[in-house]
Parts: sequence; structure tokens; C-alpha cells
Amino acid sequence: MSTLAVLVVVLLVVVMALVSGVVGYAVNRSPALNGPVMAGAATVAAFAAVLAVVVAAGSGTA
Repeated sequence: MSTLAVLVVVLLVVVMALVSGVVGYAVNRSPALNGPVMAGAATVAAFAAVLAVVVAAGSGTA
């Protein structure tokens, strides 16, 4: 993997942590929303899928 690809993956992980934290906080603070753990897990799973595609494309196996 090139340095640029590693930088993109690291930035994607940082953004993933930020967005999943915001989603978990918003779901936890709003009584109308339900299941903060599931919302956070779904967000992390969606970002993990995107990260897997990026890594596969970067390594040339996709």
C-alpha cells in the first residue's frame, strides 16, 4: 500500500469514529429515537464495509 492509501484509510477511520460517536450521542439524547447501541453498531458496520472496499481497491484485489 502506498503512503497516500494509508493516509486515506487512517482519515477514514478517524471520520468513522467521529460519525459513529455523533450518531450514538444523538440517539442517546433523543427519547424519540430508539436503540443507541444498535444505531452505533449499524454505523460502524456501514463504515467497515466502505473501509473494506477501499482497502481491497488499494491492494488491487477488487
